[in-house]
Amino acid sequence: MNIDFANLKLAYMAHQEVFEKEISRVLSDASYIMGPEIEKLEAELSKFTDAKHSISCSSGTDALLLAMMALNIKPGDEIITTPFTFISTAETMALLGAKPVFIDIDEETFNIDVNLIETKITHKTKAIVPVSLFGQVADMDEINMIAEKYNLSVIEDAAQSFGATYKGKRSCNLSLIACTSFFPAKPLGCFGDGGAVFTNNNALAKKIKSLRVHGQTQPYTHKHIGLGARLDNLQAAVLLIKLKSYNEAINLRQAAAERYYKMLNSIIETPVVKNYNTSVWAQYSIRIPSRDLIKLKLKEQGIPTAVYYPKPLHLQKCFEYLGGKKDDFPVSEKTAKEIISLPINPYITEVEQEFIVEELKKCL
Repeated sequence: MNIDFANLKLAYMAHQEVFEKEISRVLSDASYIMGPEIEKLEAELSKFTDAKHSISCSSGTDALLLAMMALNIKPGDEIITTPFTFISTAETMALLGAKPVFIDIDEETFNIDVNLIETKITHKTKAIVPVSLFGQVADMDEINMIAEKYNLSVIEDAAQSFGATYKGKRSCNLSLIACTSFFPAKPLGCFGDGGAVFTNNNALAKKIKSLRVHGQTQPYTHKHIGLGARLDNLQAAVLLIKLKSYNEAINLRQAAAERYYKMLNSIIETPVVKNYNTSVWAQYSIRIPSRDLIKLKLKEQGIPTAVYYPKPLHLQKCFEYLGGKKDDFPVSEKTAKEIISLPINPYITEVEQEFIVEELKKCL
């Protein structure tokens, strides 16, 4: 059996006729940048998240960069985050000259350990960037309370959690600013790069909208140093189609995760979702000490897996200047050695999952 990890082809085929019709329409209209699809998408994103402002942009990375620029992050500022995440979380801080300050993760959820945050706050700290990893929102109430206590800004890195809920509220509407990604393999993905920034703050929204078009306030009049970070109309049209059935896609991911739980719970430690959370299951990640060997054996049986992430950021060459060393963040480092993600998507079948689990059992 050959299993598809993300099933992007099936995702396309499920709405192929509508996709092709809308893409053809956008092409024939010859309006490719900042057209009507952008305005429609942003309205629908706000409706979905209940955030007052949704600002589309060119990627999840640019979303983070725009958020930090809007907050006037400067060289020498410190921003607290986790080392167990994709590099863009901290890379964007470094691009602005800010210092990423890492906090270890919670062993159950893989999200930032909120009990450690205050130990790293200094007079240079300007913001906290919790990552809602693998589809589950970080403990935003605790994080927001700490931020309020020390007058810090909070940016939720919701690249993997768009559509998840925390105590009944949607991810991307739980902090001063939130950022998400519409990379094709994300739970809500377009056909290229894409992202969005969310806020309920009018002044920040106005600034972010300016920053994504090179800091313009009107054509060829620039108030800020900005970026070329616009989402194109083709991607907006694709997202508008997929957003209509996104709740159904979330339900299918959750059903698949529940099937894994029932099949695996008695033999390995399965992912933990807090009782006040729902996850969109961007990944179904488990920890296995003999991860690399098992990954190879599963591949031989036609079962793809992924490792998110094999090396924490504090041990990456590009962040060597921060002085991080082995054993600084033991939970992140141990998790990086053991983590493996099994195929999960709205189109995976129960038969496929049974095959994956049976082959996994043989490896344990």
